[in-house]
Amino acid sequence: MIPYTIEAIARIRQRAPLIHNITNFVVMNSSANILLAIGASPVMAHCLAEMEEMTSLASALVLNIGTIEEDWLESMILAGKTANTLGIPVILDPVGAGATRLRTEAVRKIMENCSVTVLRGNCSEILSLAASDIKTKGVDSTLSLSDEMMEVAKQMAIDNECVIAISGEEDFVTDGDQVFRVRNGQPIMTRVTGTGCGLTAVTAAFCAVEEKNMAKATAAAFGFYGLCGDLAVQASNKPGSFQVAFLDQLYSTGAEEITRYLKVR
Repeated sequence: MIPYTIEAIARIRQRAPLIHNITNFVVMNSSANILLAIGASPVMAHCLAEMEEMTSLASALVLNIGTIEEDWLESMILAGKTANTLGIPVILDPVGAGATRLRTEAVRKIMENCSVTVLRGNCSEILSLAASDIKTKGVDSTLSLSDEMMEVAKQMAIDNECVIAISGEEDFVTDGDQVFRVRNGQPIMTRVTGTGCGLTAVTAAFCAVEEKNMAKATAAAFGFYGLCGDLAVQASNKPGSFQVAFLDQLYSTGAEEITRYLKVR
């Protein structure tokens, strides 16, 4: 994974892929800055009237339901269908799925109408889509990933023909066949608003420069993102200054750091 991750971040910095984000109000600024820091080009657009045109310009599409509205859901579905037609990767972040019926049903409606490339969230969010009795605490996970849940996630990937990517103490990425485990990352990252949504955006950037193996691209994104957190915490373990240090690491981390610190298996 080390050579692959080095090559992937180099491609992002060389190509500056346009990532179209239909994302929530809370993280628009932070996600845009995170994408800029790794070398990608962000656009935040959610108006239905420009969905087809804007999506057609992009190299990847992010759908994030964090502050979902009915008209946004309509835009997400149209953007997703457009991306599918053009072969553009679609990365879906089911923020708070399992917490309310609105959120859970919105994700299911998107997935019924669009082909999703990567479904990325925490354990509760992802598995609530497979079992109705799993609940989410606001947007935070109430579960840790057990062996049984990993098998459920693998089956979800097969059934939906997508990559399932679950964030946690150890991240889990699978397409139902390949399985990747990622040990990079720091607990302080959960104390900074938008860090998870930023990972979704970075995953989109890595998928934008990959043609075939989206599970591998997703695992590389998780590893790179987490190792930037590992490096940033050396400068600060407090949320405010960590956020600044993390953004700097996303910008500056390269082959040397990836070779020494990447923990993907």
